[in-house]
Amino acid sequence: MRIFVRRLFALFAAACWAVAAQAQTKPLVTSLGPDYPKSEIFIGNSFFYYNNGMPSHVSLLEKAADPEHERDYQATMATIGGSGLDWHDVESYFRPNAIGSYSFDGQNNIVFNSSGKLFDAAVMMDCSQCPIHPRLKSVFTDYARKDSDIVRAHGAKPVLFMSWAYSDRPEMTAELAEAYTVAGNANNALVIPAGLAFARAREKQPELNLYAPDKRHPSVAGTYLAACTVFAALTGRSPIGNSYLAGIDPPTAAFLQQIAWDTVQDYYGK
Repeated sequence: MRIFVRRLFALFAAACWAVAAQAQTKPLVTSLGPDYPKSEIFIGNSFFYYNNGMPSHVSLLEKAADPEHERDYQATMATIGGSGLDWHDVESYFRPNAIGSYSFDGQNNIVFNSSGKLFDAAVMMDCSQCPIHPRLKSVFTDYARKDSDIVRAHGAKPVLFMSWAYSDRPEMTAELAEAYTVAGNANNALVIPAGLAFARAREKQPELNLYAPDKRHPSVAGTYLAACTVFAALTGRSPIGNSYLAGIDPPTAAFLQQIAWDTVQDYYGK
């Protein structure tokens, strides 16, 4: 009886996530190509820095996909726990000889950035509720515009990261998807549909835990799914078959790679 109840609950939960993940507004920007970015700054909060930093997983996916040019790929985080975009001084992140001006190679040698251009793209995320909160959604709209303009002024491409719903609030998926897509269209910015990828994974395999115990932050699997979605969106490449698995068992990693690619293809209408 208990097994039956658990299966019934899982089916019900999957149905809720499937309904919540329906797309509304369609994105106008569907690619950063043909000049795909190789150096990114991720501006956000703890959703980015959990599990040793999602940007580090993105970078490792990029390097595994293009080993001949692995030194060309770089990802940097500028994160504040609990922050919205209005907490960040994005202009300061582009000051010369500061963030991203050097990094460490596999032998812990310092490698200086000699290109003069720190970042090709800035991936920006608001707080987990801000884009849909009655008091904060206008702040999200204002700072998505302000920060996109700042990023462009420094020769980089603005990108918005669509975050995921809390595990016990699936209705957030469609709300966040709409808010981020509208903001992306208003600012001619690519939107990364990580939230839709979470919902698709929950629909397809509800027993897979994508969350930390607080039901908000990502588990390792959740971070890896988000990283695969970012990789697919930023590079235009499929993560399917990528050798970097983040320590996740191969069948689960393959499932998450497939989910990320299917979500990106569907969201961008390809």
